Amino acid sequence: MPGDDNTPAPRPENRRLNALVGRWRSQGRMTATPTDPEIRIAGSDTYEWLAGEHFLIHRVDVRMNDEHVEVIEMIGPYDPASRTYPMRSFDNRGEFVTMRASVDDDGVWTFAGETERATLVIAEDGGSMTAEWERTDDGSNWRHWMDMSFTKMPDSSAVPCP
Repeated sequence: MPGDDNTPAPRPENRRLNALVGRWRSQGRMTATPTDPEIRIAGSDTYEWLAGEHFLIHRVDVRMNDEHVEVIEMIGPYDPASRTYPMRSFDNRGEFVTMRASVDDDGVWTFAGETERATLVIAEDGGSMTAEWERTDDGSNWRHWMDMSFTKMPDSSAVPCP
C-alpha cells in the first residue's frame, strides 16, 4: 500500500493514468507504403499499477499479420517540469523506444517520441479508446502510420490508483 513503511505516496497526477488501467482488446492496421502492404493488428493491451503506484505497466500482446509481438512498457513517474509521463518500452525483437505522454484538459492523450507520435482519445464512458499514429524519417515530415481501436474487456480487474 502506498504510504506504508515510509513508502512515498504516488503523485496526485498519477490518477489521470487510471483511465488506461484494465485489459483492452486491441485491433488496427498499419497503413500500406509504396514498398510494404497494409498490416493488420489484433490482440490485447493491459495496463496495471506496479506496487507503489508510481509506474503504470503496459503490456502488449498482438499479432501483426502472422508475426507475434510482445511489448512491455513502463509509464512514469510524472515529471512536473515538463508536465509529462516518461514512457520506456521494450519488445520481443530486442528494440526499445522512449517517449513522453501528456494529457490535455479534455482527456486527450499525446504520446511523442523522436520518430513516432500518437493521439489517444478515450470514450466518455471509459469503455473504448482510439489512437492515430504518425511516423517520421527525417524529424520534420510526418506521415500517417497506424490506426488502433481498443475495447475494454469485461473481465478487466486491474485496480486503479486511489
